[in-house]
Amino acid sequence: MWQLHTFSLCPFSRKVRLALSEKGVGYELVREYPWDPSEGFFTLNPGGRVPVLRLDEKKLVLIDSQAICEYFEETVDRSPLILGTAAGRAEIRRLTAMFDEQFFADVTGPLMVEKMKKRLVLRQPPDSQALRLAMRLAHEHLDYIDWLTDTRRWLAGAQLSLADFAAAAQISVADYLGGIDWSGHEGAHSWYRVMKSRPSFRPLLTEKMEGIPPPRHYADVNA
Repeated sequence: MWQLHTFSLCPFSRKVRLALSEKGVGYELVREYPWDPSEGFFTLNPGGRVPVLRLDEKKLVLIDSQAICEYFEETVDRSPLILGTAAGRAEIRRLTAMFDEQFFADVTGPLMVEKMKKRLVLRQPPDSQALRLAMRLAHEHLDYIDWLTDTRRWLAGAQLSLADFAAAAQISVADYLGGIDWSGHEGAHSWYRVMKSRPSFRPLLTEKMEGIPPPRHYADVNA
């Protein structure tokens, strides 16, 4: 069976977990922590980052969330997530990259540093200015999702795609860390509630990071 090396609040690991679940690919979780990786993890990925997906019987190791998702798009026909015309697939990849890169840099990454790394590893208080900036930028990203949901059925077009799961993975971590304010973002909020209601999302909503409890609304699919 596939083994997915991950940790609970890694948005890229969450993206892979959602994609694998949607495509019906079985896997087991191997917990890793960036500040204390397991013995041998750097042998799998010298870069020291999750997600890493391995299949020992085939001596196969896949690294990087997008590379992993693309691999299963090419090898598993069920529930395609990069689909449609060439232009449609390009739009899916554009939005996926935007959430993986820009949303993470603006929102998820800073929240993880201020509310997770500083608390669990550095034993420092969070920087309130950095938190305010991350939440302000989150509003800007939610404004864009509002526009997308006003003009399309799903973020990248008429069909559910990897772009939706990449965005939902980032938002789920930011929401866990208390960095999402849905005020004034009914379109984005309605879309996210639909994503939270999918069976593939349920395992993420039940997990908790040791030492960091989520807000009360986090696991409520109606909130």
